[in-house]
Amino acid sequence: MTLSRSTATRYRCALATLILSCGLAGSPAAADTFFFSTGDTDGKIATLSRVASPGKLETETADDFVTTHAAEITSASFIGLLPSGAPVSDITQVEIELYHVFPLDSTTPPDTRVQTRNNSPSDNNFDARDSSVPGQLTFTASVLSSSFTAANSVVNGINAFPNQFTGGEGPVTGEEVVINVTFTTPLDVGVDHIFFRPEVGLSSGDFLWLSAPKPILAPGTPFTTDLQTWIRTDGAGSLAPDWSRIGTDITHQGPFDAAFSLSGTIIPEPNSLVFLGAALLALILLRINRSAQKDSR
Repeated sequence: MTLSRSTATRYRCALATLILSCGLAGSPAAADTFFFSTGDTDGKIATLSRVASPGKLETETADDFVTTHAAEITSASFIGLLPSGAPVSDITQVEIELYHVFPLDSTTPPDTRVQTRNNSPSDNNFDARDSSVPGQLTFTASVLSSSFTAANSVVNGINAFPNQFTGGEGPVTGEEVVINVTFTTPLDVGVDHIFFRPEVGLSSGDFLWLSAPKPILAPGTPFTTDLQTWIRTDGAGSLAPDWSRIGTDITHQGPFDAAFSLSGTIIPEPNSLVFLGAALLALILLRINRSAQKDSR
């Protein structure tokens, strides 16, 4: 069937109007900002978080955050200690991993190697970025204080049950630095409860992640389900896939948060007007078809 000229004109005008209105409805004027922070460090504890290197096990410290909307995380920062006098140029690698809360992404059931896995990070990460992989992340670092002392530390005493409790390894002094990360490939997350795990590689010595106040205080971002920091070693003979609570299991202090922040943009939800527009389009096409049938008689 061939549409009459008047019917074809009505069809084109109606279709163009509807496509324009749907496009405007589905495109937000500006993306909302995502931001999360545990606030500044409180200096209560410093815990090892390093990449694997010859003779040294990978050691992971993780702390949690929540998202109330889907978000694209484009940057992060975290505060810790370098060995005293070490230049920031000694930082050779930064790796970021995200974990769900156990038992998601986990293949092993709870075992007797730790007191509990409730509210721990999962066995396996669900996303990661590494400065040693082109196109994933870049980082800069700057010195906040040339000499900063944390009241306690966990570096080597990361053991399986029944030897989890060590009390920590005592005060540690180093150079306080902030490491700022830009995700060349952003991290896309949904509405979720997530553990953030940074690791740092140094040409000499180790990086220790500093704690933050728990509960979170302004200018941080408090939330009601705030968990505590967990730690594990990973590699042959290590604690992995299990994790230990730094405060409750190892030091009998705290519990602790860790000093970090995340920034990005909230991913807009599909606008209901777009779906309404699709329904209207179907109705318009139906009416045009009926009109065309009349014109052709």
